[in-house]
Amino acid sequence: MTNEEAQLALDELRAAIDAVDIRILALFNERAGVVSGIGDIKKQMTMPIYEPKREEEVFRNVISNNHGPLSEGAVRRLFERIIDEMRTLQRERMARETGKENSK
Repeated sequence: MTNEEAQLALDELRAAIDAVDIRILALFNERAGVVSGIGDIKKQMTMPIYEPKREEEVFRNVISNNHGPLSEGAVRRLFERIIDEMRTLQRERMARETGKENSK
């Protein structure tokens, strides 16, 4: 492979990564929308945001459906981060809603 061929191949693969990243972003935002609905129900029912048992169910689900090449540990770490960000989204949203209610 020449340097020019290598650069073309890299450019194509990087374009593919960019496209995948956009699809992942859309899925993250879709998940965030669902999480917002869950947060609304939790707030209304005065339920805690953090539910360790549910998080373990999520981990079991994604790990059992992982067919690689990511390792089990990698999948768990990725979803730990995703769940953490979703919890933050719920907290921030609840705080904004509480602030709106208090200002009425």
